[in-house]
Amino acid sequence: MTTSNSSLHTNPWLTQTVRIADVVPESEGVATYRLQCDGPRRPGAYGFAPGQFNMLYLPGVGESAISMSGNPAREDGWIHTVRVAGNVTRTLAGLGKGETLGLRGPFGTGWPISQLKGNDLVIVAGGLGLAPLRPLIYHVLNHRNQFGRVWLICGARSPDGLLYQNEYDAWQQQLDLQCTVDRATSGWNGQVGVVTLLIDRLILSRPDQTHLVACGPEVMMKYAALTGMRRGISPERIWVSLERNMQCAAGLCGHCQLGPEFICKDGPVLRYDRVQPLLFVEHL
Repeated sequence: MTTSNSSLHTNPWLTQTVRIADVVPESEGVATYRLQCDGPRRPGAYGFAPGQFNMLYLPGVGESAISMSGNPAREDGWIHTVRVAGNVTRTLAGLGKGETLGLRGPFGTGWPISQLKGNDLVIVAGGLGLAPLRPLIYHVLNHRNQFGRVWLICGARSPDGLLYQNEYDAWQQQLDLQCTVDRATSGWNGQVGVVTLLIDRLILSRPDQTHLVACGPEVMMKYAALTGMRRGISPERIWVSLERNMQCAAGLCGHCQLGPEFICKDGPVLRYDRVQPLLFVEHL
């Protein structure tokens, strides 16, 4: 796995000023922001590993850890898809194009791309969990010949919770995209049910050469992993991205500790066999 904050910033506590270059509404309470350096930028300033996150800082309000959701091959800013869920994200939602905020990062471990290469890949996203997975999807599409068969399973509570729907046609040209919702609404002709039902229906011709990666609510990831293991995918080939209360992003404050793991520096992407016992401990 990759940690690249040291390659871009020698001081993880240094906050740089960024400007909102664009805002794209996604669904109710969810928007995608493109942030650019406020002033000259260094070569490679926008580089990151798929799966990493930045700390977004609103003066007088606080900081929030937000995963990258853009194409890692692009160099026109950091892309973050944000749901209003607290004071920081609520304040950010009130800002418009041209306004500024602070940013630290990137931090954390990314998706294990070097280990995924040459294998089949099952990508499972639940709701906003598609945002941290989108950089991996872009990487796969940018290097399609390096991967075997790829399935993308997207789940949401309702059809309007499915992110980035305007990209689905392009994605489906190079991978097997399947969507499902908990509750259908008028006009929805797709699958209805939980993502595990779709995992069960996949034809996995070589489970010993298949990886499953998942991001979304913890209960969804737990049962997606269990279904994958039942289908023959070993826990060493299952990866999850965890969200915890990350405040320092350097493993010092302890707010994001999960058992022996510090999600901000040991994760957010972790191999499932490392966290499987911890995820089944209630309130841990």
